[in-house]
Amino acid sequence: MRTRRIFLIVGILACAVSPGYAGFYDSVTEMIAPPSKQGPDSSTLISGLKEALSIGTENAVKSVSRVDGYLGNKAIKILLPEKIQKAADILSKLGYEDKVDAFILSMNRAAEKAAPQAVSFFVDAIKEMTFEDARGILNGGDTAATEFFESKTRDKLYDAFKPTVSSSMDEVGVTLAYKEMMGKYTSAVPFASTESLDLDHYVTTKSLDGLFTMVGQEEKKIRTDPAARVTDLLKEVF
Repeated sequence: MRTRRIFLIVGILACAVSPGYAGFYDSVTEMIAPPSKQGPDSSTLISGLKEALSIGTENAVKSVSRVDGYLGNKAIKILLPEKIQKAADILSKLGYEDKVDAFILSMNRAAEKAAPQAVSFFVDAIKEMTFEDARGILNGGDTAATEFFESKTRDKLYDAFKPTVSSSMDEVGVTLAYKEMMGKYTSAVPFASTESLDLDHYVTTKSLDGLFTMVGQEEKKIRTDPAARVTDLLKEVF
């Protein structure tokens, strides 16, 4: 300890004589001063972030996969395509609101059936995450992780969701409900024009929009609500 003090005094005197010794003084001070508390190391950061994303995406997928996961959530409920909103309004006024409601219900049920398969794509994205990815996410906004996920998985999820959505729509009667609704419309308004509509694309796109909305909500919880940090690792990283 005595030797260190002498070393520091020499450094201070050297700085007083020549500004060029300032760097030397800083080094000596850092050596003697007690070390400051460091944040989580790189390995801990990545592990913590991956754990957060695993929990967040799992919660999001569960929330949209259950019955009324889409239909009962105003933030992500799949509504009528704009192209047929006018037709739906006319049908409702003519007493065929049940046909419109049946179509909306069937679209949301198809999305709920397709949602569970998103888990495997999220798991793959988490496994492939680099330290640079993790650092960018931790230093980013409240939905930085969600944006990362969307950039890495949306196209793959679309390709995987679309056949499932198409199959689910047949099972829950989306196409039939649509045809019945539009059939009533053309019967009630004989000269009305109808636009073509790719239902598979529409429902798939809206399904993914809703899924990422829920992932974003889960991410915000972990970032801002201590109660959502359900493990020691999450508490350390966030």
